[in-house]
Amino acid sequence: MSSLPPRIGLLASGARDAITDVPGVTVGHCTLAEGDVQTGVTVVRPHAGDPYRDKVPAAAVVLNGFGKSVGLVQLHELGVLETPIALTNTYSVSAAAQAQIRQCIAANPESGRSLPTVNPLVFECNDGFLNDIQRMAVQEVHYAEAAATAGDEVGQGAVGAGRGMSCFGLKGGIGSASRRTAGGDFTVGALVLANFGKLPQLVVAGQRVGERLARERANEPGPEKGSIILLLATDAPLDARQLRRVAMRAAAGLARTGSVFGHGSGDIALAFSTAYTVPHLPERPMPALPLLHETRLDDLFEAAADACEQSILHALWRSEAVTGRDGHHRDSLGSLVAGRPSLFQTFT
Repeated sequence: MSSLPPRIGLLASGARDAITDVPGVTVGHCTLAEGDVQTGVTVVRPHAGDPYRDKVPAAAVVLNGFGKSVGLVQLHELGVLETPIALTNTYSVSAAAQAQIRQCIAANPESGRSLPTVNPLVFECNDGFLNDIQRMAVQEVHYAEAAATAGDEVGQGAVGAGRGMSCFGLKGGIGSASRRTAGGDFTVGALVLANFGKLPQLVVAGQRVGERLARERANEPGPEKGSIILLLATDAPLDARQLRRVAMRAAAGLARTGSVFGHGSGDIALAFSTAYTVPHLPERPMPALPLLHETRLDDLFEAAADACEQSILHALWRSEAVTGRDGHHRDSLGSLVAGRPSLFQTFT
């Protein structure tokens, strides 16, 4: 059995098979891993500049709204990002949002005075099984560290915001992947914070692996209680309306892994384009470029679905086993399936 998960779909990946295959996108983490504290922050930067002054078009879709994100109302209204995207645990949303506001003020001292206030954008999942979430261990300095260390190489698994996350009753976390459209014209990159699902539901490349594993392991009682955040970046020239359509296709990739978008699951997808920026100041001209025709979106839809499904598998395979709060433990799927080809009888 390979240490890598099965490859999803027919489309080619980018050089890194990560969201950073979309030019300009970078990712940084700050991981807190000590005893009962198993948590962190992940930051996705859409470009190297100041997104408050040079915004990028974006749109989000709420697949199931059991979530506590910050910034979605204005994003829905205006269709742009004006901060990096932050991921963290549920009780650390306010700390990350405050850090984003301070970051904007430091670069733009008139924000909230002669200039408009900034719209922080923070997504969350509940990592309270492994992490003592009541400690509120994540502070502004941890967001700043993740933002400052953002780069092309994407750490995956039990890192950053993914440190304390669980997925299908196993160790979840950060996963990323990318796909090139069939003609090679555009790239779609995905990054997920995977914290959802019950083990019997897990499907890997069409195989009901979770059902087989669940026969050997004690099944956790009660309903599925988790969430997933799915981020999509592309270099295709799209407006916010088109990006919402792309974001919706994250649901296809999510469902193929066995998710049923459970009652207590906060499942949110966001897509943004790096093809152009929208200036903050009216003195600068608005971009004038041809947008992609609607009939060409199918290639992006396929790439988005495959990249999201692959990202979830990467999160599962690349996460190490973690023991956290009160001795709670999550095993790594990668280690469980190693050397067991019978679990993947029909894989090629």
